[in-house]
Amino acid sequence: MLNNGMRIPEIGFGTYKVNPEENKKIFRLALQAGYRYFDTASFYGNEDALGEVLKESGIPREELFLASKVWKTEMGFEETKAALKRSLEKLQTDYLDLYLIHWPIPSADCKDWKQLDIDTWRAMEELQKEGKVKAIGLSNFLPHHIENILQNCTIKPVIDQLELHPGYMQEAAIQYCKENDIAVQAWSPVARGRIFDNKLLVTLAKKYQVSVAQICLQYLKQRKILIIPKASSLERMKENLNPFGFELEREEIQKITSMPQCGWGGGHPDPELEDKK
Repeated sequence: MLNNGMRIPEIGFGTYKVNPEENKKIFRLALQAGYRYFDTASFYGNEDALGEVLKESGIPREELFLASKVWKTEMGFEETKAALKRSLEKLQTDYLDLYLIHWPIPSADCKDWKQLDIDTWRAMEELQKEGKVKAIGLSNFLPHHIENILQNCTIKPVIDQLELHPGYMQEAAIQYCKENDIAVQAWSPVARGRIFDNKLLVTLAKKYQVSVAQICLQYLKQRKILIIPKASSLERMKENLNPFGFELEREEIQKITSMPQCGWGGGHPDPELEDKK
């Protein structure tokens, strides 16, 4: 349950970098696998395809949970309202269940990101009051970015979506969100396969007779972190949706939490800290 009393599925389907030539096929498979929560964004360029697939599925809107995000170039008060209108049209729906600011700082040369975030958030507050979105939240916001929102706005974010997986857990951000009753959600929860050869994770996968991906997802679940894994095959989709036939021991959780940094995607919310390699 989110801090506004709304319930959110524990697992959603991530749509970032879904093959544009096969996106409709993949979205149909995700529905077949049982997913009803889809996480997209204007930047992903697949809102229209997702909207078409959901419409043709005949699944009642109230049984779906749709999340999208306002991109860096769409930030600002009026710009954000216009961005949501475009997203709603593409998704063929009257409202979103969750709308997020995609990144806190649009570029390294942004002169006043704090005011830009405030203007964007106030637009989102109005959109929520108008019923066009049920809940509003953040993506890739670190404590100092979130603090700016909390000190200058009236509606608290319900969620912060971060790159989180074994080897890159951003503990300071997790702790800050926990202290402020903001749910934490992991994007790239299996690091897009970059940690599949990690010795500890491989050992645990063999012990429990599951995949390394399932170890990653179960670890996040036991840390009470929401997840939005992505997959392209029906088998993997089902595996990701139901990875919980085992439970990691306390010491194993501690070992994973203590792993050296690995698998980081290279993007950072503060541009001056972004890995350019």
